[in-house]
Amino acid sequence: MQHSLLQLFKDYPQFAVIISLVAGILIAVIGVLPSVFLTAANILFFGFWNGTFISFLGESMGAAIAFLLYRKGFKKRVGKGLQNYPKLKKLTEANNKEAFTLVFSLRLIPFVPSGLVTLAAAVGKAPFFLFLVASSLGKLPALFMEAYAVYEVTKFGWQGKLILVMVGLGLVYGVFKKINKR
Repeated sequence: MQHSLLQLFKDYPQFAVIISLVAGILIAVIGVLPSVFLTAANILFFGFWNGTFISFLGESMGAAIAFLLYRKGFKKRVGKGLQNYPKLKKLTEANNKEAFTLVFSLRLIPFVPSGLVTLAAAVGKAPFFLFLVASSLGKLPALFMEAYAVYEVTKFGWQGKLILVMVGLGLVYGVFKKINKR
């Protein structure tokens, strides 16, 4: 996916920023796709700082548009599905300061799916502007860490990438082994 985006950026450099922003919005609206591939393409094409900034804009715009769409389309239907996620359920019931704190803190945790946070806030009581500010501020540290990791990995040769894949597979194996013991 990253290579396809890079090729698209190279084929249409005058539209590369717009393509990136639209892709970021689509990723946020779909809610389950990881944005790391877009971040990688942005960094490789635009450079570290510009690529990170464009990724931030795309993720923030995407979260805002997804929030509005989710609020319009899912508000009445989704409440029951979030019962399995206590923090997200708490977010649906939160107002103002508590909603801000929850959205901000959930955005800081890289393993919490952004789509679920956006959905919970949208079907809840969080005001749009409060969500937008909390979401964007919370995305900054996580996106910076993601961008830095992507940047460093792109500097690896094939040996470094192979080692990284092996370590990742080892971690996944360890997690599954631990889960199967229970």
